[in-house]
Amino acid sequence: MRAKVKTGLDRLMETEVERLKGRRVGICCNPTAVDAKLRHIVSLMKAVPDVELVALFGPEHGIRGEAQDMISVEGGVTDPETGVPIYSLYGDTEASLRPKPEWLDGLDVVLFDIQDVGSRYYTYVYTMSYLMEVAGKVGVEVWVLDRPNPINGLGVEGPSVQDAFRSFVGHHPLPNRHGMTAGELALYFRDICGVSCQLEIIKMEGWTRDMWFDQTGLPWVMPSPNMPTLDTATVYPGGCLFEGTNLSEARGTTRPFELVGAAYLDPFAFAAALEQEELPGVFFRPLRFMPTFHKWGRQSNGGVQIHVTDRESFLPLLTGVAILKAAKKVSPDDFAWRTETYEFVSDRLAIDLLFGGAETREALESGATLREIEKLWQEEQSVFLEQRKPFLLYR
Repeated sequence: MRAKVKTGLDRLMETEVERLKGRRVGICCNPTAVDAKLRHIVSLMKAVPDVELVALFGPEHGIRGEAQDMISVEGGVTDPETGVPIYSLYGDTEASLRPKPEWLDGLDVVLFDIQDVGSRYYTYVYTMSYLMEVAGKVGVEVWVLDRPNPINGLGVEGPSVQDAFRSFVGHHPLPNRHGMTAGELALYFRDICGVSCQLEIIKMEGWTRDMWFDQTGLPWVMPSPNMPTLDTATVYPGGCLFEGTNLSEARGTTRPFELVGAAYLDPFAFAAALEQEELPGVFFRPLRFMPTFHKWGRQSNGGVQIHVTDRESFLPLLTGVAILKAAKKVSPDDFAWRTETYEFVSDRLAIDLLFGGAETREALESGATLREIEKLWQEEQSVFLEQRKPFLLYR
């Protein structure tokens, strides 16, 4: 099928690439940086006459996308295809998340081309923000090659991030599901969050805010090892919350984030508790699964599969909260919040970083209903919806 949407990369190569000739270029990318024919940006740029490709920057999971979550990515190596040095933007320390100014020395432009998935926790947009921040200080332009929000640009859900709970899964004040593209977020980061740089957005053609990824005609390339399909991205605004608990988010299976459970859970009682919540657009099928690694690896887990039956009415974040609530109800003595260091933060609970504050967790612990919890988010959602309006590039 011919793509209905032209990405920023497709548009760059068709109409804008001449502007890069005679310039020294860096690229921040991963395997998703492909055109409609699945040709990667690094190969495309290397073949353009008079464009000097001098640096590659790899985000979390690496420039080739092979590293698992929270595994440091090797830098200081040479790309075997091009001979260009690769710099890691996800190492062993929080400081490693930002490029060193000297890595940008001598560059004219850095191209950012990575497929986001529409959830605030997904770290690539903060890599973009940090790149913008350092590029602005050393006088290097940043061009964001825009791509679709795969779960559409209309749905917005969740509280914002409080200053005391900023982290690499929420560095800027966004709700859990933000409904924006990377290009739109770059403008928001610059004008609302003060991330100053010389910024250009290479817009898409043909994308509208109501589009899901499977309506674009574009090929899906896994943005990270545990984001295999659009189905994964659809549940992820709620599914990522499981990382802040001792529930398995089913890493080490073929359906990460769509399956959730633990060795201590009774799948039938778990599913029954969830069905009582009467959530829209979703069915919970009880099952058992065995992850090959990660939490509860090589053990039989009781849990559910999240079957989205109507993605337009489905509320992924509220569903994720309902799953935490049900697990706590069914196994109150076994369910627990994660206490280990999470994304370089050790002095606050991971679940609070994921929620952007402690309020939602505290409401869960106090026995609040889902509707009471959802009301906690309404004012912040409304403020964000107004705040983002000037930065929306697509109708």
